[in-house]
Amino acid sequence: MKSVTKLTSIAAFLIAGIANFAHAQESQCLMIHVPQEDATAFKQAINIANNIPKQLGADAVRIEVIAQGPGLKLFTKGSPETDRIKSLAAMGDQTMGGGTKFSACAATIKGIKKKTGKEPELIEGVGVTSPGAVARILELHKEGCAYIRI
Repeated sequence: MKSVTKLTSIAAFLIAGIANFAHAQESQCLMIHVPQEDATAFKQAINIANNIPKQLGADAVRIEVIAQGPGLKLFTKGSPETDRIKSLAAMGDQTMGGGTKFSACAATIKGIKKKTGKEPELIEGVGVTSPGAVARILELHKEGCAYIRI
């Protein structure tokens, strides 16, 4: 009976160790929310999206930058961060962690189209999150993503 108990204890220890190792190998998730139009905020959001993978390792973190309302200008043609967004978006497919994703609020786009008669022109590499930014933030929160509002 002692040997069965000892084997059970060893098995439990090994399973716990494997679970901890697997958990340590999972990528972390960070969402960066940009709801206002401000060149400094735009730069800060992209700096974070650029620097965190360098600090933690590109395979250790996935990032999603979410823009809504006036912050949507970060993702439209003419944004001061256009080149950096394109570069980060292109690198995203090359990492196991998921890289950096850029999500424009569908509700904001709909509001702009209603007001101006046309949709804003998004930068290459930017996706649209539907039904909107807040719903996406809630989804990511449920997945355990950390939240930063810029």
